[in-house]
Amino acid sequence: MHTKVPLSELNDRLKRFRVRMDTVNPGWELAIISSNVNLYYFTGTMQDGILLIPRQREPVLWVRRSFARAVDESRFPQILPMQSYRTAAEATGAIPRTVYLETEQVSLATYQRLRKHFAFSDARAVDGVVADIRSVKSPYERQLMEQAGSIHRHVLEDLAPGILREGISEAEFSGELYAVMVREGHHGIVRFGISGAEIMLGLIGFGESSIYPTYLDSPGGNAGMSPAVPLLGSRERKLKKGDLIFCDIGCGYHGYHTDKTMTYVFGGTLPDEVIAVHRRCLDIQDAIIPLLRPDAVPSQIYETVTADLEPAFLENFMGYGDRKVQFLGHGIGLEIAENPVIARGFDTPLEEGMVIALEPKKGIKGIGMVGTENTFLVTPGGGRSITGSHPGLMPVG
Repeated sequence: MHTKVPLSELNDRLKRFRVRMDTVNPGWELAIISSNVNLYYFTGTMQDGILLIPRQREPVLWVRRSFARAVDESRFPQILPMQSYRTAAEATGAIPRTVYLETEQVSLATYQRLRKHFAFSDARAVDGVVADIRSVKSPYERQLMEQAGSIHRHVLEDLAPGILREGISEAEFSGELYAVMVREGHHGIVRFGISGAEIMLGLIGFGESSIYPTYLDSPGGNAGMSPAVPLLGSRERKLKKGDLIFCDIGCGYHGYHTDKTMTYVFGGTLPDEVIAVHRRCLDIQDAIIPLLRPDAVPSQIYETVTADLEPAFLENFMGYGDRKVQFLGHGIGLEIAENPVIARGFDTPLEEGMVIALEPKKGIKGIGMVGTENTFLVTPGGGRSITGSHPGLMPVG
């Protein structure tokens, strides 16, 4: 049974898009949306097609495949079939010289085909406008994210410890954890805003595996199955007594994600100095939580928090070695990495309805990655976690 995005939700998104375009790009005449996630955001379906948003006329979703499915699962009012971009271009009429495209998403081949049939002479980016309006979640979106967070908390805090056993490999743990998550309601994949990247879970590692370099812009690491498939976990790395287990994964519900990291200690204890570093990461999270309120500026939050961290602690903070990220938290929604970002350069104030994953973490040689991550709603009273509040380093085994 499909869960259809309400028409009122779709109408509000288009209204906010147009208002934002009028502010940022006065004089705009036509925007073309073609990436899967943004098509879903604006139309409630994720088919092979394009959404034309004229400034003065009603938008039209042109679908190549599957038109029948688009009609079945979307409440978008104007859905028409097309054989190619030519069909849509001929029906659209006069095309302005300048159109707005998702320049971060559109391939050169797609751009050339669009330009051939729509005959525009200049293309400008619409990515920033879409990112801005997607950053503020409606009550409908927040409800879905709350459900994702509930599943996430239950799986990582209540169910995952029962999967861990001596001798299990990272790959086996990832596979069994994935099955449990899907059973509990996870929608099956995790989407990133990096060239449409999709993965199954996230970063899972035993011991120093969690600080192994990865291509993801994340503090943690993961060796993965092999150089050809740097995902899930290693078949060779088996769980043993005294291991730190790092589990940084996304969870989704009907398209919307939360992000959460849990750490476990298997059949032993960690040195006191490691526990102290982990608790310091928790203190950093707790210092940011009350700052996640409307009108707070992300870059100022970042500067305020990092200014109090001594140089010795900053070594291997938010990464390991020369592979460190330059943020303390990130927006989240239809994709794991969205605006706003708690980092330098993000100077637009927060708004109520934004959702941010905070993840202060630190790599430790011989141990792995400690720290935490939870997903928070921005509210007038500060951040409210929707993924639980367990401090981590949960003893298991």
